[in-house]
Formats: sequence, structure tokens, C-alpha cells
Amino acid sequence: MKKQNRNLEQEMNDMEAQTKFKALASFQKQNNLPLTLKFEDVVCMIKTKTTKGGLFNKNTEYEEKVILKGVSGIVEPGEMLAMLGPSGSGKTTLLNALGGRLRSNTKVQGAITYNNEPFSNTTKRDMGFVTQDDILYPHLTVTETLVFTALLRLPNTLTKKEKVSCAETMITQLGLTKCKDSIIGGPLVRGVSGGERKRVSIGQEMLVNPRLLFLDEPTSGLDSTMAQSIVSTLWELANAGRTVVMTIHQPSSRLYYMFCKVLLLSEGSPLFFGKGSDAMHYFLSIGYAPTLGMNPSDFLLDLANGIYTDESGEDHDSLKQTLVLAYRHNLEAQVKEMVCAASDIGKSEGRFQGRELDGWSTTWFQQFSVLLKRGVKERRYESFSGLKVTQIVMAATISGVLWFKSDISHLQDQIGLLFFIGSFWSFFPFFQAICTFPQERTMLEKERSSGTYRLSSYFISRTVADLPMELVLPTVFLIICYWMVGLKPHVLNFLYTLFTLLLSVLVSQGLGFALGAIVMDQSSVTTLGSVVMLTSILAGGYYVQHVPKFIAWIKYLSINYYTYQLFVGSQYESKDTYPCSEGQCLVAEFPSIKQIGLHVKDQVIAALALVIMLIGFRLIAYLALTRIGLTKKLV
Repeated sequence: MKKQNRNLEQEMNDMEAQTKFKALASFQKQNNLPLTLKFEDVVCMIKTKTTKGGLFNKNTEYEEKVILKGVSGIVEPGEMLAMLGPSGSGKTTLLNALGGRLRSNTKVQGAITYNNEPFSNTTKRDMGFVTQDDILYPHLTVTETLVFTALLRLPNTLTKKEKVSCAETMITQLGLTKCKDSIIGGPLVRGVSGGERKRVSIGQEMLVNPRLLFLDEPTSGLDSTMAQSIVSTLWELANAGRTVVMTIHQPSSRLYYMFCKVLLLSEGSPLFFGKGSDAMHYFLSIGYAPTLGMNPSDFLLDLANGIYTDESGEDHDSLKQTLVLAYRHNLEAQVKEMVCAASDIGKSEGRFQGRELDGWSTTWFQQFSVLLKRGVKERRYESFSGLKVTQIVMAATISGVLWFKSDISHLQDQIGLLFFIGSFWSFFPFFQAICTFPQERTMLEKERSSGTYRLSSYFISRTVADLPMELVLPTVFLIICYWMVGLKPHVLNFLYTLFTLLLSVLVSQGLGFALGAIVMDQSSVTTLGSVVMLTSILAGGYYVQHVPKFIAWIKYLSINYYTYQLFVGSQYESKDTYPCSEGQCLVAEFPSIKQIGLHVKDQVIAALALVIMLIGFRLIAYLALTRIGLTKKLV
């Protein structure tokens, strides 16, 4: 009976596995049209800044450094091109140029086409790009990482269940089953191994079954067995009709002979392009052959570094120049003829099938939902960590004890408390938000460059995902200290104070988003943010009541000024009085309150100003982010 149950369970598992593989196979059939990549006379220049002169007479100059010097080649469907060369030879720069991932300071000349068409958004979403550094969220598990990728990038021709099945199938194919429930990890969080992290990165791109796949050093950090497994998987992908291009530093001989074509670079100049098996014959024909049996890639890298085992007496630079001239004399014309003679398979009909009419795989709401869920999962550990909750509870308790039962007879103390609450809850969310986009820049560049989602869906989901922390923690703070400190115990007064606090928090967060998106450098934006927030607090109307006229306008730009005004209005009315040397004085005449006013009109203007800031800062942040992930066109 037990044996029969085991057999039945095994059959059910096999049927489930077959269903998953069928879902992936069905999707792969939808995107099996070939793509030919051509690049001819690619020249790449990077503008660099140099500073000359002494301490007091510095002179900044800009100069262009040539990284690539007329590189040509072609990769057809079913082929795998490996770009070899020492560090600094231009491999990654060429890969970025071919993948449409150039930075603004980079200028490229030459022709790069995909089925004889220029780079476009459609092409971008039909290719995969695996960067050398693994850009992954550290707190997500392997399964969550691939499932979220599948839900975002796979088309709506597949159901949600089929997309999840594709992700689970990819986990099996890449040998990640044992660690599928482990978090990715990072520098400060222990997670999967470096090799497993690399396979997850590759799996993210292979998941969408790209027609053209770029990989930057896919075997770095892997042992020889795992490197062999990864390259074998890529070879199978190419053998199925895909076009694969990779950079690789020093592959083993087993890996080398799996490459259909090899491009050897030295200081930006090509030394060889052609079949990997023909490279040794070519260098032998021009008088360079290894004296000992050795790995072909080691021999090619020696030549690219200007090192030759023969006792020729040539120095390194002279040997490099000789090999560059030999390429131009013997191979360059053949390579360009090969590029021109290649057929244009699938020029018009080779685009991805199953896209939405607007060019996206999924709808805006689907992207928003997936990104929101992913954002909450990733940041739940940080947002409600025990350290932060303890920090807020302790701050609220200390505030309550210091201002314990401070009634209207201690008016100066009360308004000091109100200003402190506004200042504390402007600093806290501001510095949380200011580092958001600088920290996520690499992830945003990666996903935007591959056309994973709309910027608007990312931006809104990112801001909404932070709301639980931004709204719950200040609410807890106010609930703890409000009645301890003797503020008005009426519900309406409490709700008015809470509304003001939450509005101020959201505005401060928006300011942090805006500055972070504009500067995009964590250390610089932190310094700038400290100055901006300090200015806002000093101009808030509590510390200085008699500000010189020429600078008095700055208070209208201060978040703390409007927050302080609303806080005071939440507790006092124009008719309220407090004990003074003359008996009873009007609260509205108190020096720290008189200059901000207690009229309803002043309250409405303050609330309206904060609402305008709330919208305006987020709009500025969104516009600043539009420059991230944009594709630089070839000149």
C-alpha cells in the first residue's frame, strides 16, 4: 500500500513538472524568431575631466579618450560570440554599446544593427543583459526574485500561474532547487553563495527567452564545473536559434572550444575575429605559435598583452602594434565583407509576439501591483525593524516625560514641544527618503534598460510601499506622547494634530525623494540635505522671530514654518488665554505665535502650501528619474 502511494505521489510530481516545462516550452515557441547582430567600424570615446594647475589656479579641461578603435563583426542566430582580452581592452564597453547601455559621457560612432534595424524599445525588450555585478535585492529569496521577474517581463499571453511555472522551471534548469527558499543576501546580509547569485542573475534574463542575450563575465566567481554548466546552458540556448554575446576573461580550454566565434581585443583594437577553432591557425600563419601545448585562451591573452614566448626581442607595445596591423591587412576586409553579405533574417517579422499594443509586456496596473508587493517584501525588514520601532518608542516616551502635563500655563514649553515634534518628524522621513533613489540607481538602470516596467508604475509603487512606515510610526509616536504632555485631550484636536503630522511627514519624504533623484550620489545628497533641512528648521518661526527683511522670504519655502503654524492652530484659538504678569493674556499675542497668526485663513494657506509641496516635490523627483535608464543613440 505504501509503495502504491509513493508511486502515485511520484506520478503526480512528474505531471506537475511536465506542466511547468510545457508552459516554458510554449512561451519559447512564441519567441523563436532569429536575430542577427551586426556591428561595423565601432569607435567609442569617453569624455574625461582633468584638473591642472595649483591650489589657487586650477584649470579644468575635458578630453576624449578613445576606448574602441574600429571594431567590426557579426553574430548570427545559433552562434555564441566570446569577446576576449585583458582588463582595460574595451570588452565591457563594446558589450554595453551593442546592448544599448551607454552612459551620457560616451560617444559612439559606427553602425550597430539588429536584423538591419537600429536599436529601439522593441529590440530592448527582446534582449537580455547580464551585468558583471549581480544587481539583486538582498532580502528576497531566489524563488521570489525569479517569480517577480517572470510576472513583470513575461507577456500576458501567459497566465499568472504559467509565469510562476516558468520561474520554477528555470530554478530547476539552473540547479537552484536546494537554495530556492534562501534569501539572496548582500554585503551585510548572509545569503546564497556567489555562484548561486550569478546563476540567479542569468536566470532572470534567460527567463524571458531573449532572442539576443548579452553577458558580462558570466563565469566570474564560479568554479570550473559550474562555469562549464553555465556556458553549456548558454550553448544550448544558442543552439536553439538564439544569438549569444559574452565577455569572458580567461576561459578554460573546454569552454573555449564551445564558442562559435571569438573576438580578441587589445587596448580597444581588434586582433582577431572569426571562428574560435581558426584563431590558432591564423596566428600560426602570421608567425606566432605557442612553443608548448597550452590553453588557446591563455595564448591569445598573452598576445593581447604583448607577450610572446618566442625569443623575438620585441617589446610589448611593438608586438601589439604588429598584431593590430596584421589584423587590418589580413582580416579586416574579410570581416567587413562577412558583415555586408549576411542575410537579413526576420527583418520585419522578427519582432516579439505577444506584446501589448503600447509595447509593454504587462499593463500599468500589473506592473504597479507586482512592484508594490516586491517593494513591501524587500523593505519590511528595514521599515519595521526592532531598532527603528525602539527608537520611535523611546523618543516618544522621553518627550512625554520631559513635557509631562505641561498645560497652557507653560505656553512656551508647549509650543517648544510642538516645534520639536515637527522638526523630529521632518528629519526622520527626510533622511530615510533622501537615500532611496541613490541606493536603487543600479537596480533602476538595470530594469529600465531592459524595458521591465514603466517609470510611473515604479515611482508610484515605491512611494506607496513606504507609506506603512511613514504613517504608522509617527502615529504611534503621537499616541504615546500626546496625552502625556498635556495637549488638548479632545478627539478633534488630536486628529487635527495627527493630520498635520502625517502631512508634514509626507512632504518631508517628498523633499528627500526630490533631492535624492536630482543628485543621485549618496554622500553628496546627504550633505546637501543636512543644509536644506537645517535652513528649513531655522526659518520655521520658532528660533528667530525678527528675521531681516532681505531674507524673510525664506520662511515661505520652509516645511517647518507651515507645520509649526498648523500645530499651533490645532491646539489654540484666538480667544484662548494664558496666565501672564498682567493676569490673563491672549495666546494670539504671545510673541512666538503672533508672528505666524491663528486666523482660519492662515491655517488654510499653510495646509494648501504643504499640499502644493507634497505634489510638487514628487513631480520634481519623477522628472529627475526620467533620465535614468535612457538609451543613448549612436552618432
